Amino acid sequence: MTTLSFELPDGRTQEVEVRHLLNAGYAGREQDEVQAHIAELAELGVPGPATTPALYPVSPYLAQQVSEVQVQHERTSGEAEWALVITEEGVLLTAACDHTDRALEVHGVAWSKNASPDVLGRKAWRLDDVRDHLDQITLKAWVGEGDTPDTLIQDSSLEALLTPDYWLDVLTQRGLNAPGTVLISGTVAMAGGVNQFARSWKVEMADPVTGTSVDVRYVVEQMAEPIG
Repeated sequence: MTTLSFELPDGRTQEVEVRHLLNAGYAGREQDEVQAHIAELAELGVPGPATTPALYPVSPYLAQQVSEVQVQHERTSGEAEWALVITEEGVLLTAACDHTDRALEVHGVAWSKNASPDVLGRKAWRLDDVRDHLDQITLKAWVGEGDTPDTLIQDSSLEALLTPDYWLDVLTQRGLNAPGTVLISGTVAMAGGVNQFARSWKVEMADPVTGTSVDVRYVVEQMAEPIG
């Protein structure tokens, strides 16, 4: 079972064994944002969802804190998201990047979510400490052709997405609001004209109230060609 470890603002470390991992999709508060993301995916041949928001169960071992993601081909990309992590001592909030196989996504979104990891940050906030100003927290992503992500591809805030409390209610209804559950938020629209199939990714959430930030960054490595 995967164990994640998070550094909290007070210097403490919180560990959690991941028992359930879920990826939200099409989870914007504003319909135009949702439709923009659906349009982005449609350009890649991905059919629109039957209902929004969507929620996809993912294999728990795919919740990872890594600096490198290995993929089978060049048509994969990340997505800027937040992640809520339920622990024995409360709910944590951190940055996340849902790395997705876009070629497989054409055949099934749920399948594509299980093809690559959800990369989570190593630092986290307690949800209770930021709940009263969540909408002010920015959510941004950068990509790069080399090892350094230097081109802004997503620029939004948590105000654009359904809230952690919305999803905690959904988890309660499904009997999953318990330690060991990790939920990834869904993403925001990407900037046009930026290559999402980049080598490096960085996602950052920045809190203007406390002046702190949490981030995740990694490089993408393509595996060798298969034999047979």
